[in-house]
Amino acid sequence: MPGYHVKFETVTVGGLHYQIRSLLDLQQYADPHGAAERAGISPASWPLFGHIWPSARILALAMHGFDLTGKRILEIGAGLALASLVIHRRAGDMTVSDWHPLSQTFLEANLQLNGLAPMKYQPGNWAGDNPGLGEFDLIIGSDVLYERQQPEQLARFIDRHAAPEAQIIIVDPDRGNRVGFCKAMAHLGYACSMRPAGQVMENGAAYKGRFLNFSEA
Repeated sequence: MPGYHVKFETVTVGGLHYQIRSLLDLQQYADPHGAAERAGISPASWPLFGHIWPSARILALAMHGFDLTGKRILEIGAGLALASLVIHRRAGDMTVSDWHPLSQTFLEANLQLNGLAPMKYQPGNWAGDNPGLGEFDLIIGSDVLYERQQPEQLARFIDRHAAPEAQIIIVDPDRGNRVGFCKAMAHLGYACSMRPAGQVMENGAAYKGRFLNFSEA
């Protein structure tokens, strides 16, 4: 594909296999029409969406057996949206959100690779208004706190799109911005509980991050 190179990998979640098209490496940058630049995505952060990160694997495994009944679900900062693919395969009411201009393109390709029907997608700019997005009963995300300004922005974004009594689940690989995010969520009226993930991923690698669970206090 012009401008960047891809690979195809098989990711196992809950004993089920998912075919995933991802970026071949994390040193690529392709923005011929300036879409990433307009979105504020730097060349260094441009390829980060196109990789299956460890936290995404942990979130996807958690969603493999999660009770989805009656829930409208949003994945934020989804990247390649592995957890969303798991939920969609289970017939959950799923919406994917990301600010990267190629996220939707990769999502559509991966839906086709796995024989899945189209899925709802909405661009998500945490720093701005997203009037078409609506509210959700369950908001999930993985490894979304990697820049200093993100805790406050993300907390406000979640608060705007959380339905009454919504549940928020974030998988975080113990990044330093976690404390600021929990404080920002508390300021908005959300109680936080944390627990170590303490899991070995299905590819055999260990994971030492945490589940952050939020609900209205």
